[in-house]
Amino acid sequence: MIARRLVLALLMTLAAVGSAAAQQWPSRPVKIIVTFPPGGASDAAARVISGPLSEKLGQTVVIDNKPGGGTTIGANAVLQAKDDHTLMLSNSAPLSIAPYLFDKPPYDPLKDFVHVAYIGSVANAFVVRPAVPAKTIPELIAWIKEQNKVVPFGSGGQGSIGHIIGEMFKAELGLSMEHIGYRGAAPMFQDMMAGQLDFAVVTLTEVLPLAKDGKLRMIALTSTQKAPSAPEVPLVTELGYPKLVAENFVGLSAPASFPPAAQARLHKAMAEVLADPKVVERLGDLGFVTKAMTPAEFTAFVATQVQTFQAPVKASGAKL
Repeated sequence: MIARRLVLALLMTLAAVGSAAAQQWPSRPVKIIVTFPPGGASDAAARVISGPLSEKLGQTVVIDNKPGGGTTIGANAVLQAKDDHTLMLSNSAPLSIAPYLFDKPPYDPLKDFVHVAYIGSVANAFVVRPAVPAKTIPELIAWIKEQNKVVPFGSGGQGSIGHIIGEMFKAELGLSMEHIGYRGAAPMFQDMMAGQLDFAVVTLTEVLPLAKDGKLRMIALTSTQKAPSAPEVPLVTELGYPKLVAENFVGLSAPASFPPAAQARLHKAMAEVLADPKVVERLGDLGFVTKAMTPAEFTAFVATQVQTFQAPVKASGAKL
């Protein structure tokens, strides 16, 4: 009897210690891995939230850019860290697209990760250079058909959300188009302004400065809500193309082993960060529309997008 009581007491002590350790999370600096190079929409969002999140958590928040492998290098780095202090700035590319560019997915976006804190989403834009006469989606469709040749369209990379949206556009309307994947938006924009590329699909965040300067023209946004930073640009839903809706979200995800108490702490901290009007304004300036979601709602959102994107990703023929 005494031995049994001692064992029970020891188990209760160990459980209490484990619970306390989880509740004390984070016990050291937190790393957020961004699966893209510096300068893109995801990187910009991560840098907006990192300072305020650091204040809420009481620990330094470090941004670590790990691009490559169609965003799977960064995603795998999060899974391999196994330290409860490495998170992923999750978005459509590593979760809804990249796994299905492989014959055998390197990870399962729903089983291998927990999706803790949704931050917001940014629309993608159909963009042309000013010399292209099209100013609306119907005019763009007509212009593509008038070329009597395969029209190249650019994106920030093979398997990027811009690539997939372009393939959806091509399939939906039976257009003769061919994808050109760049290593990021910057070299693509250089080609567009040099007259070597007429048409692209890219995130609003990346194209917004050039569009405001009149160097490129946005024709439509692939979202269901107007972007505060570009309210004059019509939505594909307004134009009668609901199947082209595709938003690039950002949030904070972690390996499935991430402790529940740490998940609760992180979600609460991010909710407080996003309650700050200044943070929301800064994200809005980048093209992001924020929204409150529970972890369960965020997980359901990811699951829906994974299901929506699988078919067009496979149909695109893109491979990694």
